[in-house]
Amino acid sequence: MRVSKTMLGATIVAMALLTACGSTPEPAAQVGSTTTTTTTSKAPTTTPLTTTAAPTTTTTTTTKPPVTTTTKPKPKPTTTKPPAPQTQGSPCKATADACIDLSANKSWLLKDGKVVYGPVPITHGRPGYRTPVGTFKVGWKDIDHKSSIFNNAPMPYSVFFNGGIAFHAGSLTVQSHGCIHLSNAAAKQYYNSLPVGAIVQVVP
Repeated sequence: MRVSKTMLGATIVAMALLTACGSTPEPAAQVGSTTTTTTTSKAPTTTPLTTTAAPTTTTTTTTKPPVTTTTKPKPKPTTTKPPAPQTQGSPCKATADACIDLSANKSWLLKDGKVVYGPVPITHGRPGYRTPVGTFKVGWKDIDHKSSIFNNAPMPYSVFFNGGIAFHAGSLTVQSHGCIHLSNAAAKQYYNSLPVGAIVQVVP
């Protein structure tokens, strides 16, 4: 009877110590009992994780190069001016104010497409000093001009229409250095009739 109380007291002390550490003690075996209590712990059930990958979507973007449209400019309509009519009685156009025909050695004064003076005889440039062919404008005039190139040769009633080339009074038998020689009377008429800006046409 003493033994049983001693063992019981020891058991109670042991239980008190285990409870103080925070563990729950297993119940002590009853004295004199052959029954064994077996505790079976089941292994935790592990649920396998299934990972599903999101489907991969590939987007292909095709960029077309910009289309360049070239617009050809429309050709401008070609406007051809009709040739100016010839004056009656001279080989020059109706727009001329004075006409010179080198092959015929003649000259005319014109107004509004009509001959108002002439033809008058002329002489023109000798070889090496040919009078140029073309259409020109009177640039300036000098009633008592002297040539600064040819020994102050007199050039009365000069009407300059192409640089240093002019109508002026001169010999009708000797060719000039490019100028148009007129008789004295014709030179006066040309000087008085042709203002600066007047059109002079020279034909071969």
